[in-house]
Amino acid sequence: MADNKITFEEVENTEVVDKVTGFWQKNSKNIIVGLSAVVILAGAIAGYKYFISGPKLTKANEAMFRAESYFRMDSLQLALNGDATNPGFIKIIDKYSGTPAANLAKFYAGASYLRLGDFQNAEKFLKDFSTSAVQVNARAKGLLADTYAEQGKKEEAAKLYREAAGLFEKDEFNSAEYLFRAGYLFESMGKNTEAIEAYKAIKEKYPRSERGFEVDKYLARLGETK
Repeated sequence: MADNKITFEEVENTEVVDKVTGFWQKNSKNIIVGLSAVVILAGAIAGYKYFISGPKLTKANEAMFRAESYFRMDSLQLALNGDATNPGFIKIIDKYSGTPAANLAKFYAGASYLRLGDFQNAEKFLKDFSTSAVQVNARAKGLLADTYAEQGKKEEAAKLYREAAGLFEKDEFNSAEYLFRAGYLFESMGKNTEAIEAYKAIKEKYPRSERGFEVDKYLARLGETK
């Protein structure tokens, strides 16, 4: 990695595979949350390097490199807690507070806890993560909505999925997926009007997406036919 900035090429093709048990494992197939958009954070974070001491930033970046490596290998406990030599995301957040690396570590920590089924900790760290990069923000909100759904907070999850879908509409796969999850949750709560709106948005905006090809059957069971 470069000495004075965080690079994200290492995670450009990484995917967070939704392995959580419960609601989405039972009701949706092969849900994959892409992390490739994290590369966009590079530009958003670059400006911070001028306001943070060089040595602290360099050490934080070096620590993130190892933790990210464990994350990519699906060694989530090591990614979170580190090994005998290298700190994990949790310690990076505490030790290098205020750096871009610590902020990004919150994203990774939240994603890791979500995959481990620790939804409360996933919620905690994802709530603390912030970015001005809209595509990454959409990913983070989608993951946070997952934590709500898994904890039975259907109302909060559905609204957040809908919000995530609207943040970066060019991302057809994820935007359609978030709208579907919102619609499914609204439907499960008996809020059919909201569910129909979400399903119709998929049909209108993302007709060529996977969800777009199958959404008619969900509309039909709510009485909405072609």
